[in-house]
Amino acid sequence: MDRYIVTELALPFLFGVGAFSSIGVSVGALFDLIRRVTDSGVPISIAAEVLVLKLPQFVVYSFPMSTLLATLMTFSRFSSDSELTALKGCGVSVYRMILPAIIFCFMVTGLTFAFNEMIVPAANYQAAITLEKALDEERLPFQERNILYQEFERVVEEDGDKHDMLSRLFYAREFNGERMKGLTILDFSREGLNQIVSAQSAVWSPSENVWDFSDGTIYIVSADGSFRNIVRFDNQKLRLPRAPLDLASRRRDYEEMNIVESLQYIDLLKQSGNEGRIRKLRIRLHQQKLALPFVCVVFGLVGAALGARLERTGRATGFAISIVIIFGYYLLLFICGAIAQGGAISPFLGGWIPNIVGLAAGGFLLYRSAH
Repeated sequence: MDRYIVTELALPFLFGVGAFSSIGVSVGALFDLIRRVTDSGVPISIAAEVLVLKLPQFVVYSFPMSTLLATLMTFSRFSSDSELTALKGCGVSVYRMILPAIIFCFMVTGLTFAFNEMIVPAANYQAAITLEKALDEERLPFQERNILYQEFERVVEEDGDKHDMLSRLFYAREFNGERMKGLTILDFSREGLNQIVSAQSAVWSPSENVWDFSDGTIYIVSADGSFRNIVRFDNQKLRLPRAPLDLASRRRDYEEMNIVESLQYIDLLKQSGNEGRIRKLRIRLHQQKLALPFVCVVFGLVGAALGARLERTGRATGFAISIVIIFGYYLLLFICGAIAQGGAISPFLGGWIPNIVGLAAGGFLLYRSAH
């Protein structure tokens, strides 16, 4: 029975992967590439290569939708052909019938994780680099101009109120991958004594963990705003954070990073105190990296439980119901993400509430179907 059910699930699942991937790549990449071929003169061979490299991302997006389509169509066919009734007559419960489908969905969840971590980030990065080369807009592996890094520290007031205050601002006009030029550093880390550093260039010394500044001036400013001291230097080593170099050297977009790289980037942004961007990245991490694979299990449970209750429905009806459920899920995901971005709920809840609601709905439908 298990082998029969899994075999019946495989064909509609593969059909769903092909159908949903084709729709996604057409809307998300194909039309844009056609415009670039006609307007920007991108060679068709390059456009085809970029399209192939973009495909894994849309295949990953299609996995949860395909599990819903497969379980819904398979179990609705079992129900309409009275196969579920025959199995119940043999003493097989609905829970036992759905078990192979749930195991199948967990296997697809593992496959989704593997694609999302090992294939999709590298393919997206290669697609971006290939397209930029064709457009003569090759992306450098670092930020060339206007490197701005802000460092905050947590301050506790006498009444116990906590808030973040700017302790250091680091600005560099240019960066060539090794040396920064046109630097201005405002240092407010010492109470009652502010420091302004202006230098022509600076380079990070990994052996000493310091910045080596060249041809600059240090202005010591008292609490009343007057210049306390002015020091000119040819070379000066200052113990400042390495974070501005890490920030300037990181040039991958979020979709080009795996979970480990995303967490490292979030840790880097923590030092800058950019809470809005940190929250946005945390929400995307939960929604697209962590919660997305488990949508396969949620959709599989909902599809199997709902399909077991449907009788005399055709493939077109099953496909239509799948579209409605998918639309409702992603609408809820968007709403939860917006609420989490506003700070009303945590990024974790913003990513996982749709899964929790889906599991509850699937469990309720399964209970009704079993009774």
